[in-house]
Amino acid sequence: MFNLFHLNASEWVWIIVAAVLIGFSKTGISAFSMPVIPIIALIFGGKESTGMILPLLIIGDIFAIYYYNRHADWKDIKALLPWVVAGLILGLLVGEYTNDAQFKMIISICVILCLIILLYMERKGEGVKVPKGKWFYALTGALSGFTSMIGNAAGPIFSVFLLAKGFKKDKFLGTTAWFFFLVNISKVPMQALAWHNIHLKTLLFSLMMIPAIAVGAVLGAFLIKRINEKPFRILILVVTALSAIRLLI
Repeated sequence: MFNLFHLNASEWVWIIVAAVLIGFSKTGISAFSMPVIPIIALIFGGKESTGMILPLLIIGDIFAIYYYNRHADWKDIKALLPWVVAGLILGLLVGEYTNDAQFKMIISICVILCLIILLYMERKGEGVKVPKGKWFYALTGALSGFTSMIGNAAGPIFSVFLLAKGFKKDKFLGTTAWFFFLVNISKVPMQALAWHNIHLKTLLFSLMMIPAIAVGAVLGAFLIKRINEKPFRILILVVTALSAIRLLI
């Protein structure tokens, strides 16, 4: 099975690390998913990488739902979904009319913009002020849909929305789990039928990565209450920035 993908040993190591980070980000610290996007894009290419990552994210979402399913806020999720669909369709159209080099550039720009949001939140801490008007639902939903479709990079944008709503940790994790599960499931037919980057080989790859995602998910759920996350977040931000810049150039 490993020979089907024509990857060298170092690439497999990075892919396994990425799968562990996906699991960890879904049940622990969400910022840990950020390096995954440029890492997989560097290995598989721009548009193809979104198809490789998507089933892995859905598997991670299932683990997150298992741990935090009781804490979701369905009112806010339902309010966002129509705007998310608009963002997904826009992302689909953009991806349809760009080549791989341009697609990689768009991914890297989305990641860098999301990094700026994360850095701003890190700097401001609990003092960060974000808008709460109805237009904020529309903006958050559309941006989440677009960045999710293009680069699976909507995490920081959705985090800002939840911060504006004053969500605490369990409610934050539960709402995030269900929101991204629904968004990611919606993207499967779009990418499979329009971009043709999800196929049997992709699903086989995802099945092979389940143990790594499971390890990350268990570690995330175990460590989220026990670790000082700031040094880890700084490390992840640095690795993500370097990966995104590498992808951009």
